[in-house]
Formats: sequence, C-alpha cells, structure tokens
Amino acid sequence: MSGHSKWANIKRKKGANDAIRGKITTKIGREITIAVRMGGADPTGNMRLKLALSKAKSNNIPKDNIKRAIEKGLGNSESGNYEELMYEGYGPAGTAVMLDILTDNRNRTAADVRHLFSKYGGNLGQDGCVAWMFKKKAVFIVEKDVFDDEDALMELVLDAGAEDMSSEGEVFEITAEPEAFDDIEKALGEKGIETASAEVTMVPDTTVHLEGKDADKMQQLVDALEENDDVQNVYSNYDIDEE
Repeated sequence: MSGHSKWANIKRKKGANDAIRGKITTKIGREITIAVRMGGADPTGNMRLKLALSKAKSNNIPKDNIKRAIEKGLGNSESGNYEELMYEGYGPAGTAVMLDILTDNRNRTAADVRHLFSKYGGNLGQDGCVAWMFKKKAVFIVEKDVFDDEDALMELVLDAGAEDMSSEGEVFEITAEPEAFDDIEKALGEKGIETASAEVTMVPDTTVHLEGKDADKMQQLVDALEENDDVQNVYSNYDIDEE
C-alpha cells in the first residue's frame, strides 16, 4: 500500500474494537513464538523476533502476553505444527495482493482465503503472479506530532542508511533496505524519536488508485483477510484517499 493508505490502516488498527485487537494480539503472539522457536529468545541475534517485538510494542501488546509467547517458543509447545506460506492474488480493479500465512491446516486456509477473494471481487492466483511487483523494505512511520522537523529527520535517517523519506499527510515515511533497519532504529532511538510503526514489509513498485465501489470492496477484502486467524500480514498495491 502507499504510505497514505498505510497510515490510515495503522490508525484504524490503533482504534480497533476489542474483538479485532484480540486477533492482532493473537497473531503477533504467534509470530513471537515462531521467531523464538526458530532463532532463540535473544532479539539481538534474531531479527525476526526483533521485528515481532517491535510490532508488539507499536500495537501496545501487554508484557504478560509477550512473555507467554516467548516461553511457548522456548518450550516448542503448540508451535511445531504451523506451516509458513505466501499466497498471491488479485483484488478489485486488478490490484495485487500478497499474504503471509501461518497455518496448521493449509487446505482449510486455502479454501477460506479463496472464498474471501471471490466474495470481494478478486481471485487467488498462482505462486509468483504478483510477487515481482513488490520489494522487501524496512519502513518507519514517524508522526509529525511527535517530530515535525523534516530537514533534521531526513538528515538523520539518510546518514543512518535510509534510501528515502517522504511526507505523507500527518506522517513521515522512511524507507530503506532491510539490512539498515537496526541502524535507523538506533539513530531514531538515540534522538528520542518514537515511531508509530517500524517493520520490514513488502512495498509495491507502483500503486493503483481506487475510488468508489472498487475502494469499498478493496477495503472490505483487506479487512476480511486480516480478520482471518491464519493470515499474518496483508500486502497490496492499492492506494485510496483517507476519506
């Protein structure tokens, strides 16, 4: 998604109702557990865990939940049956959609996801059908209410290895290669600049602007996919106005 619609989605998630927040907490907890199981409980040497903990912080996940997820990963309980998959497909107006999947039953998940795509004017595609439209990037969102000196922020993050910084409405969006994540996070932290979001994500090369019914259907599709327990992350190249 573009920075504009991405920030709108971050705000929506922050204001989500209890049911949706519960799902977010469960998914991030599952990601922490898998990260610990694969790379250990020290985030210094486990980038996947570090990113999961950063996501937990930005979503205000309680410390007790994080602790339980880490302990579950160390004990290897209830985490060995999960399979990681990437699904690709098309949303309304030919928009590209990629999904990070973590499931204990790939047949159930495939059927559920295929149904959701069909319901909201899209279709599940073959492996590789849209992945070429995206690049993996480190993305940081800084709210202008937190830090509004654009020139100072740009100088700071470019010196730390960022590729670009753009002004998107109420926020600054910083992009970099994934390898620069630690240096940028450290540079921001040393200046006391808090981020609304800090993650390694899939960024589209180009975006498709949607309006009217297509925009409504696309947002409904994204919401439905994010509510699915097996869908960890949703990436797309659509752009819609915040209104």
